[in-house]
Amino acid sequence: MRLPLIAPADLTPEQRPVYDDMKAGIEKNFQGFKTIAENGALMGPWNPWLHEPKFGKPIWDLTLALSVSPTLPRPVREVAILITGAVFHSSYELYAHVIAGERRGLSDDKLATIVSGQRPVDLTHDEGVAYDVASSLLHHGTLPELSYRAAAQAFGVHGAAELIYWTAPFG
Repeated sequence: MRLPLIAPADLTPEQRPVYDDMKAGIEKNFQGFKTIAENGALMGPWNPWLHEPKFGKPIWDLTLALSVSPTLPRPVREVAILITGAVFHSSYELYAHVIAGERRGLSDDKLATIVSGQRPVDLTHDEGVAYDVASSLLHHGTLPELSYRAAAQAFGVHGAAELIYWTAPFG
């Protein structure tokens, strides 16, 4: 781990309100996997955001807004996040979102296939759209017009934007 976890006692005055907000939101909205260390430090993506609160706070606010009131169906979101985690070999992201994917109804076979970097054959239409969008962005750096249109048709323009956000490495 490049950035050490920050114990609550070691927070700066700039970090404290961000920590308090993130901790409350994490405890309420991100359950089922370990998010807070024994000493109260925030784990996963929240730790680097806390190290740089000037941009970590806005990222947290966006993440919380998209997590609490999503347009995108939750299993679809998990597909995009898991592809991102697999491409970047993000162990915490894979750990947390395999659990979240299970809670959202994704089968163990689908999850294992996605985590291994492959496209499951039994994706629903919406999951397939998410897989194709995320794969295009992550493997080629561009989103073909046909893939964007498929996402906008399946999820609406706002849902397509959410899908693109969740495919970002910090999403």
